[in-house]
Amino acid sequence: MADGRQEADELFDRILLADERFRGEGYQEGFERGTARGLQNGRRHGASHGAKLSSEISFYHGFAVTWRSLLEGNADDRSRKRLKALEALLNLIQRSPLEDPQSVKLQEDMEKLRAKFRQVCSMLNVSTDFKEYIKTAEGTSF
Repeated sequence: MADGRQEADELFDRILLADERFRGEGYQEGFERGTARGLQNGRRHGASHGAKLSSEISFYHGFAVTWRSLLEGNADDRSRKRLKALEALLNLIQRSPLEDPQSVKLQEDMEKLRAKFRQVCSMLNVSTDFKEYIKTAEGTSF
């Protein structure tokens, strides 16, 4: 009878240990799935944010280059001031650490770029909302 009691105790211990084992395995499986999903969502968010940032910077660059070419032939003081501001905007774009998206300096540089863009737009008497320019360009057909 001691044997039967020992088997019952072992069976009971295995049931208790199985619960702990399954709980541990479930936790580990959930942790691994959560980690994988978090990485996927992080990559997707990073790619989306990076694309928006790239689009904004590309717009500023194209805007500045276009206006610079339009103003280069003018010799008056107002045009020279505008050209100087456009050159400053282009220099900010070139000095930005665009290759390192985790750079702390990138956020600071973006704030400076946006401020310089607003200043240039004010000097040129044009809208500062570059999204409106993009919407206008989307409606163009060739």
